[in-house]
Amino acid sequence: MSSVTITRAEHRRSERRRSEHNRAGWLFSMPFLVIYALFLVGPVLVGLVVSFFNTATVAPGLGEWVGLDNYAEVLGSGEFWASMWHSTLFTLLTTPLLVVLPLIAAMLAARVTRNQWFFRLAFFAPYVVPSSIVCLIFAFMYTPETGLISHAFGWVGLTAPDFLGSVNGAWFSVVMLTVWWTFGFNFILYLAAIMDIPEDVYEAAALDGTSPLQQMRHLTIPMVRSTISLVVLLQVLASLKVFDQIYLLLQGGPDKATRPAIEYIYDTGFTSYRGGYAASATMVYFLALVLVAVIWALLRRGRKVAE
Repeated sequence: MSSVTITRAEHRRSERRRSEHNRAGWLFSMPFLVIYALFLVGPVLVGLVVSFFNTATVAPGLGEWVGLDNYAEVLGSGEFWASMWHSTLFTLLTTPLLVVLPLIAAMLAARVTRNQWFFRLAFFAPYVVPSSIVCLIFAFMYTPETGLISHAFGWVGLTAPDFLGSVNGAWFSVVMLTVWWTFGFNFILYLAAIMDIPEDVYEAAALDGTSPLQQMRHLTIPMVRSTISLVVLLQVLASLKVFDQIYLLLQGGPDKATRPAIEYIYDTGFTSYRGGYAASATMVYFLALVLVAVIWALLRRGRKVAE
């Protein structure tokens, strides 16, 4: 048998193995794809259809065809843009804290040689607490005159600010709640990335006389840069989707000064019963989130090309 014939036979076997691997991959992915289509793609398509009708949440059927009128009303609504700004402001306030503080905590925890499990548990435990319980705890702590934080101000002779009744106090309250509650997720991502760095890298750096602070700055941070980028993207998208803690703690108040976009959509859809209008507002907000993700992906691709 000639060498050309042997090469062709090996190529056919290689193609057959690759085809079998692809088929197995699709079969294993099929349950996820079915659930993804049923609970994400399907509702998006239904919402897109409903957004072109004057659908009422409490009435059967789609209602009257209105075309792009719902979208025109959404884009011209001052309340909608105010809620969009509140979601953006919440993102600007929480993202830097939830990107930097967990990274610092993870770098410090990674240097602990004994009982490291305690730090993992202490930082991650709040993340598994339901939002209703977290908001109940913080509502008690922020309650004027009887709350724990109000008492703490009194112990040092100061008057506690109105955490839930003033605009600045409300933003401070919900930002602190969110940082404490979701800190652990980013902490675990950072810690896993840091633990993957080979120990001999730090040993070589120590032999060169670098301090722990220099090792964190010149070794740890550059080597977990991809994880930092992932955390920033996840955190921005998670913050833009804020709803439950603001709704449960503040009900969007005072005077709708903290109402985010998703609560605005909820109010128009389930309080004003304007399902078609709420669907069009949802589509606009969905496109805004997709736009953020696309811009981030393009920036990352450009940075990789530059490197």
